[in-house]
Amino acid sequence: MELVFNGTVPRVEPLMQDREEARVNGGPGSIGTLDAVFFAAALRSDNAGGGSLPLYRRLQAHIASAIDRGRLQPRDALPGERDIARSMAVSRVTVRKALSGLVEAGLLDQLQGSGTYVSRRSPRVEQALSRLTSFTDDMRLRGLATTSRWLHREVSLPTARQALHLALSPTDRVCHLRRLRLANGLPMAIELASVPHSILGDPETVDESLYAVLETLGAKPVRALQRLAAANLDDEAADLLAVAPGSAALSIERVAYRAGGQPVEFTHSFFRGDIYDFVAELTLG
Repeated sequence: MELVFNGTVPRVEPLMQDREEARVNGGPGSIGTLDAVFFAAALRSDNAGGGSLPLYRRLQAHIASAIDRGRLQPRDALPGERDIARSMAVSRVTVRKALSGLVEAGLLDQLQGSGTYVSRRSPRVEQALSRLTSFTDDMRLRGLATTSRWLHREVSLPTARQALHLALSPTDRVCHLRRLRLANGLPMAIELASVPHSILGDPETVDESLYAVLETLGAKPVRALQRLAAANLDDEAADLLAVAPGSAALSIERVAYRAGGQPVEFTHSFFRGDIYDFVAELTLG
């Protein structure tokens, strides 16, 4: 499929075999800027579609597709607005609107006085819904080092929702553990775990893995119920997860039970939507 704007097929040369031939000096870290001809050819060679969309949305779709297919690589510096507009036969206003939307979506970075760059890609993580694992164990299986940034640890009365899921009375106390979870230094999730105080006496005993501590206390979770929903991050959550406010996230509520059926943990987490994929295996019944 050819890339057509304003009824005109932009004039491009064949895609260069050596990407370095398409660069000119400039940009941070000695990363050059892609030549406008190479940029146009990279977009023309994708298959993004979107013929019924507004012009700027079609340009966005082709740039996003080129990034996804690897024709535009992380930290590639895009040509200037004027050069893109000329090579794509569109107005600078259209180019500016298209690039602005891709910056908001996290696909591009704009550095003041430097230019526009393809963002460094965050690794995607798949987590099976059929297996109960802690965040620490799950990341370790992937060879990722986990760290936590504690937001608060305290003992207090439960909310109505926490009391319901943990089978507690309104006067029972719970340990609240709220933290930012990171893998290899990358923010992955915000987690608020609630554990009955009768099980976990001191929230300060939890360092990295809550499940490891619960196992030492004889309260190891053996099964759990999870509820997943789509969510948009507020300003605070987005700032913690290093994404734009309003970014898509996965809201996950989990109630974990130990052998015998007693609930030992109620956790509400927000996972970055641009990183996490939850996968379920289904069989035909």
